[in-house]
Amino acid sequence: MSDTQIPTASLAGRRILVVGAGRAPGAREPASNGNASCLALARAGARVACADRDRDAAQRTVDDIVQAGGRATALQADVADVAQIPGLLEQAAADLQGLDGLVLNVGISHRAPLAALSAESWDEVLNVNTRAHLFCAKHALPLMAPGGSIVFVSSTAARRPGGRNPAYEASKAALSAVCRAVALAGQPASIRANVVMLGLIDTPMGRAATQARPDRLTQPMPFGRQGTPEEVAAAIRFLLSEEASYINAIELPVDGGMSAGIVLRK
Repeated sequence: MSDTQIPTASLAGRRILVVGAGRAPGAREPASNGNASCLALARAGARVACADRDRDAAQRTVDDIVQAGGRATALQADVADVAQIPGLLEQAAADLQGLDGLVLNVGISHRAPLAALSAESWDEVLNVNTRAHLFCAKHALPLMAPGGSIVFVSSTAARRPGGRNPAYEASKAALSAVCRAVALAGQPASIRANVVMLGLIDTPMGRAATQARPDRLTQPMPFGRQGTPEEVAAAIRFLLSEEASYINAIELPVDGGMSAGIVLRK
C-alpha cells in the first residue's frame, strides 16, 4: 500500500476537531504539529475538521488530506477570543455530523524572560495557551459522543525553566490541571482527556525558537536528534483511539526520554 493512501485503521469513522491545524504557505518540511496530526488522523480513518485562526492555513492542511485521499473540512476561529469558541465547536460538530475527538494544539510564545515580562504579554500567552484550551474543552464535552477523547498539546517546558520563558512555561504547566478537571467532568460519558508533553521537536515554531536562542540545540539530546511532528502525531493518534481506552488524565512525554535524563552525551 502506498504511504499516500488512507487505510481503514484505528480511527475509522471517528470525527475529530483539531484546533491549531494550519500549515504556513509552502511550509511542508518540517511540518507543523497540527498539520502532521491532521494527516495522521486522516490516515487512520478519521474525518477531520481543521481549525485555525488563518482560514487559508487550515485549508492548506485540508488540501493535504484530500490529496492523500482523506476527508476534511476547514474552519476559522481565533480561540484567544472566548466568544468564538462555542460557534467553532458547534460548526465542527455540524460539519462532521458529531464529535468523537478534540486536539488542542494552539500555542504562542513571546520568549520574554522574567525581567522583561509585562502583564499584557503574560495575559496574551495565558489566554491562548491555557484559557482557550479550557473553554474549548468545556464547550466540546456536551457535544461529544460517549467514548470520546480530548488531547491537550503541552511541553516539557512545563517542568523545566531552562528556556527562561516563564509565561510559556506557566501556561503549559497549567494545562495538566485543566486536563485533570476535564477528565473528571468527562468520565460520566466515558470521555477521556490526556496531555502530550513535547520535548525538542523540529517544527517551524521550534526553528524560530532556535533562531532566537541559538544555544537551544547545543544540549545533549536523546538519540542525538530532535523529535519529528510525525512522532508527535503518532502519540496523539494513539490517545484518541480505542487502543487507549483505559488511559485517562495522564501526561505523556514525547521527548525521547529527555525529561527522564536519558540523553546522548558526547
